[in-house]
Amino acid sequence: MSWTTADIPDQTGRRAVVTGSNAGLGLEIAAELAAHGAAVVLACRNPEKATAAAATIRGRTPGAEIEVRALDLADLDSVAAFADGFDSRLDLLVNNAGLMAVDESRTAQGFETQFGVNHLGHFALTARLLPHLLATPGSRVGSMSSMGHRGARGSADPKLERSYDRSQSYFHSKLANLLFTAELQRRLAVADADTIAVAAHPGGSNTDLGTEGSALTNWLARRLVPYIAQSPALGARPMLRALTDPAVRGGEHYGPRFVYRGATPVLETPSRAARDAEAARRLWDLSEEMTGLTPAFTR
Repeated sequence: MSWTTADIPDQTGRRAVVTGSNAGLGLEIAAELAAHGAAVVLACRNPEKATAAAATIRGRTPGAEIEVRALDLADLDSVAAFADGFDSRLDLLVNNAGLMAVDESRTAQGFETQFGVNHLGHFALTARLLPHLLATPGSRVGSMSSMGHRGARGSADPKLERSYDRSQSYFHSKLANLLFTAELQRRLAVADADTIAVAAHPGGSNTDLGTEGSALTNWLARRLVPYIAQSPALGARPMLRALTDPAVRGGEHYGPRFVYRGATPVLETPSRAARDAEAARRLWDLSEEMTGLTPAFTR
């Protein structure tokens, strides 16, 4: 069965936080949610770019309710400040922001940047905003993964204890997004919460992901992606379905029909590694240790 953004139910009265929403997939997700009535918080590292994105959304949907707030996922103090200033209902938390194949660097707390931004920052954000989610009936946490999670080999290296491999660091961060979704959903179910965790991937989409870096792969991405990838609007559809389709169940993972591309988002089965329940628990424990946060699942 086909699914398009026309199938998104009315979102009036709902509030969403979308990380990395100043461009690419995040901008499209935020714009569609706003077009269907949701109040959307653009949570971005660069407030100036986010303000420009807000203007773009209002141009597409006059009267759209948009708020811009600073959030740097590479700094857990910034995550704490964002959450401390959030005092409203939260229906949709969209963990979308991400980095791909960047040059070696560390977050403010000393972790490998791709793992730190793509997973740890979002783990901390979810942990801190969980009380708002649990208090909101029908809320969802959506995490953006990648078909690249299937390429993860060996073990993650969040503390940069081995020689840096930009591709494997990215693949493991995307695998972590799926393991996090699985364990978050398990814990929500145990708590009998009315919140669910879902995941999606965009296939190959024409964004700036993978272009920021000095390696040959970054050079190739800058030149080839615009010609071989689908639009950000199509790439955003799997996440939009995961966030809004009433038929979606907790723990599900959506992607384009033909994996790399496709107008219709469909339910996918992630890799065997992403379905390893024990690995998901170990990652959760490690994430608590690295962030110093223990999410509370009581209302």
